[in-house]
Amino acid sequence: MLLYNPEAGRIRSRAGMLHRLLALLRHHIPDIEAAPTQGPRTAGRIVREWIDKGAELVCVAGGDGTVNEAAEGIAGTGVPLLVLPAGTANVLSCEIGTGNNPFDVASRIGQMHPADVAPGVLRSNEGERLFLCMAGAGLDARIVRQVSPAWKRRLGKLSYWQGGLAQLGRRLEVFEAEVDGRRHACSFALMARVRNYGGDLWIARHANLLEDRLAVVLFEGPSSLRYVKYFAGVLLGRLDGMRGVRVLSAQRVRIRALDDPVIDLQVDGEHAGFAPAEIGLSLKRIRLLVPPRYAEAMSARIHEAESSVLRGAQRF
Repeated sequence: MLLYNPEAGRIRSRAGMLHRLLALLRHHIPDIEAAPTQGPRTAGRIVREWIDKGAELVCVAGGDGTVNEAAEGIAGTGVPLLVLPAGTANVLSCEIGTGNNPFDVASRIGQMHPADVAPGVLRSNEGERLFLCMAGAGLDARIVRQVSPAWKRRLGKLSYWQGGLAQLGRRLEVFEAEVDGRRHACSFALMARVRNYGGDLWIARHANLLEDRLAVVLFEGPSSLRYVKYFAGVLLGRLDGMRGVRVLSAQRVRIRALDDPVIDLQVDGEHAGFAPAEIGLSLKRIRLLVPPRYAEAMSARIHEAESSVLRGAQRF
């Protein structure tokens, strides 16, 4: 089945895009059928209903938020997921190297390889949310909450940049992030499964979707002006070792408010409520279709890391 979000940026703005995409997919899968989402938080239910009826492949045309919701319906089923980028940032597609062209991805469906990945999971008072890209607490989640849907539709990714610039000069909320039992005070915590952030930046450069761990980056301090320095570190790839920044790996992160009771949360670019929260890895895996070069590159990184640990142990 092809699940699509009728409100996704390019589907809404480009007449006939969905019909062209469906026609292209039918060259490879003649019996594929399309179904729209029916509003927020409906994608997971719709996907699960189609799987229960016998769907053996789920293609999702939309943004990272739509993919995030669909993941909740497909996790643990073993049914493959193909992401067709049609949203604002398309972080997951940028991460795995399929780019921003859904037609190009659809035309190469026969070349994709399955990779079983462990999605992240955020648990809060609002329930449980899976994520394939990232969860955030503090500054970035506040920006996500404050960006209006109208601005997002009109400006796309620029709406988030505008929201970020609006934070300069204001005092940020400081909270506690407990990373595998060790406590840190910060104003922005990123728990990532991917290196890509927002489609343009790499913050968690040590993230690897094929590894069963969270890549964690913590930014300290209540001053928003510090983030000018932090942003330069992101651009130069020099966050690791920068004063005020902690680059970590973890199995579990707990977020707790300190003085300010309102600490925003986000998953894959969608607001996900407020702290307290716990972020970890889900036991329900997702079979994601990825280009062979991505699977090879990430597997090579795992092998290199394991070899480095082994060499260190031998020296010890």
